[in-house]
Amino acid sequence: MERLWGLLQGAKRLSPRPSQTTYKHVEGTQQGCPEEEEEEEEEAATPQGRFCPMELRGPEPLGSQAGRPHLELWAAAGRRAAPYLVLTALLIFTGAFLLGYVAFRGSCQACGNDVLVVSEDVNYELGPNSHQRSLYWSDLRAMFLRHLGEGRLENAIRHTSLRERVAGSAGMAALARDIHAALSRQKLDHVWTDTHYVGLQYPDRAHPNTLHWVDAAGRLGEQLPLEDPDVYCPYSAAGNATGQLLYAHYGRPEDLQHLRARGVEPAGRLLLVRLGAISFAQKVASAQDFGAGGVLIYPDPADFPRGPHKPGLSGNRAVYGHVHLGTGDPYTPGFPSFNQTQFPPVQSSGLPSIPAQPISADVASLLLRKLAGPVAPQEWQGQLSGSPYRLGPGPGLHLGVNNRRASTAISNIFGCIEGRSEPDHYVVIGAQRDAWGPGAARSAVGTAILLELVRTFASMVSNGFQPRRSLLFISWDGGDFGSVGSTEWLEGYLSLLHLKAVVYVSLDNAVLGDDKFHAKTSPLLISLIENILKQVESPNHSGQTLYEQVAFSNHSWDEVIQPLPMDSSAYSFTAFAGVPAVEFSFVEDGPPYPFLHTKDDTYENLHKVLRGRLPAVAQAVAQFAGQLLIRLSHDHLLPLDFGRYGDVVLRHIGSLNEFSGDLKARGLTLQWVYSARGDYIRAAEKLRKEIYSSDESDERLTRMYNVRIMRVEYYFLSQYVSPADSPFRHIFLGQGDHTLDALLNHVRLLRASSSQTRGAATSGEAPGLGFQESQFRRQLALLTWTLQGAANALSGDVWSIDNNF
Repeated sequence: MERLWGLLQGAKRLSPRPSQTTYKHVEGTQQGCPEEEEEEEEEAATPQGRFCPMELRGPEPLGSQAGRPHLELWAAAGRRAAPYLVLTALLIFTGAFLLGYVAFRGSCQACGNDVLVVSEDVNYELGPNSHQRSLYWSDLRAMFLRHLGEGRLENAIRHTSLRERVAGSAGMAALARDIHAALSRQKLDHVWTDTHYVGLQYPDRAHPNTLHWVDAAGRLGEQLPLEDPDVYCPYSAAGNATGQLLYAHYGRPEDLQHLRARGVEPAGRLLLVRLGAISFAQKVASAQDFGAGGVLIYPDPADFPRGPHKPGLSGNRAVYGHVHLGTGDPYTPGFPSFNQTQFPPVQSSGLPSIPAQPISADVASLLLRKLAGPVAPQEWQGQLSGSPYRLGPGPGLHLGVNNRRASTAISNIFGCIEGRSEPDHYVVIGAQRDAWGPGAARSAVGTAILLELVRTFASMVSNGFQPRRSLLFISWDGGDFGSVGSTEWLEGYLSLLHLKAVVYVSLDNAVLGDDKFHAKTSPLLISLIENILKQVESPNHSGQTLYEQVAFSNHSWDEVIQPLPMDSSAYSFTAFAGVPAVEFSFVEDGPPYPFLHTKDDTYENLHKVLRGRLPAVAQAVAQFAGQLLIRLSHDHLLPLDFGRYGDVVLRHIGSLNEFSGDLKARGLTLQWVYSARGDYIRAAEKLRKEIYSSDESDERLTRMYNVRIMRVEYYFLSQYVSPADSPFRHIFLGQGDHTLDALLNHVRLLRASSSQTRGAATSGEAPGLGFQESQFRRQLALLTWTLQGAANALSGDVWSIDNNF
């Protein structure tokens, strides 16, 4: 090493100065270029008059003079080519980088599915063992539409509607076996059945329900005809009710309060009410709250008019409907009915204590002719023949209801396609299978679409598609008795489902017309629904999307998107289990579909009402539901708009502002609930910014965000009330003192005595009770801390929460 260092030092001493450059004439080139040596600075300062090919010669060590001409020639050529070499290298590097980026983006299977928001330029990857190309949203949509079959839908609706499907019947058991076999043929990952033993009510054939006139002495007189003894109100109180008859419009609390204001007392009377506006159960509950002895429910022709080209409900048809103000088995409230498990003898508080019976329009016409008293308001007048409708009272009536309770086995059937990345998160879609009559619109359409979606997604999976989350397809039993099958399943797995169920999509009542589209849904799904409507073609306007049809046929978006009512099959998922849900349907522009819950709900009548467009409308429903499932099961980040609840809170709490002066006069304030509202809105905005600035390829971080998003609905279930006592704990959709509506109705009692009475009637409280400060404070605390808890949960970890409360 020392010897080498010495040689280098010697060479350095003998070499020319670094600033010296030597030029020499190259042999065989242009003549007249003399050989010269000069300093580099001089050559640069004095440009040559003509070009002479020179070679660059650097300092040479001693003894190298023999190879000097050749080295100088190569050095000159290298100097001239250097810029081109650099440019070529840059071009090669840029091309290689772009090629590598495209290859990585299009075919990397190890990196997972990097979809954040679905759009036309975002890809969906196939399974890890697939060698096919990646699927973009447009590819997935095209694949889905290609496998979806229209002809099968129409045939399935027709055949299902012809089968006996009453819950607990032999026909229903046979259909359940057939559907289980149909799911098994699709080679899903899992197919199974859950059986529940529930208490259902049926008419007693040996002792049918009766209706008689009663004379002045209280003796039974002529029996009024109940044309169809099979038509009844499940969960009506069994027994007899006798009293004078009153006409009470739709039987809403405000209708009954109007009777009182006109000097017609409902207490102790039988009420004749029209079908519509509110559910059967709400009508009977309101009548009971006002002390009525019984309820008769009939369809008025004013609500179901016949058209020149549309069939109408016959005058001798009564309409079926249960009267349990709730969902599920009312004899095991809050508990699942598995394996005939015995519970203490407790009943749902939603069971009525008065009898109720459906009657036809023809029988109602006979009753209305006998009524005396004041003439009903103009808006209460119907279209039954005879004199103007009067409020009553009329002659005495005797109603006898002999429904019997029976322990009945019902079966829910499940099929599952497991997800690839998040198999423990379920996107659930279900349809009621049972029906009291033919049930073409009620359940045959939904069952047919459910089976077609199962077949379609199974075909997609066999062609390479793999959802990120699991798809759970369910055929429910006991739906006509108040969503019994679905509620019992929720009760059985409640502690599990709020952690794993992402969304519930209901196919019940999906086709009741073809003019308008309505969706009853959680606010979390509104943005996604709007987006999917833009992807589905209108079934009756060529060249239009469903979104364009909706915008054209509705004056306001509020007509299209509505909150979930209690009689929706999706209601329990949101109000009881805290799972966002949607139930959507095509309806007529004008009077509703008249045959629902009757023996006339046949395939033929549904086909006539839709003027032959049933296959096209059912296909549109299947397309809409299927694309919802694709987005919910495969988007990298769940497409649930958690910010929408901020708008809901603002709208509801804004209604309280007008009472701030009344409360301040009593030393009360709403500041706490305003503060909680602000915390939720800030938490939602903070989460949105976190997601926007995050690395979408970070699977762990994305899963954390998805868990927070999918549980937003659950955050609005009040943790301060018992599910057994108040099963519908949702503060916006639920029932009870913990809800925002209950607080608002109570605050209304602060106003003048007339307003007090109206507020009491609207809230369902006992008429005559005024504002109670202790109750108000409790309601305010329940609401405030539930809302504050939702804000805290949305904020993330405890160290991320900043409460200035």
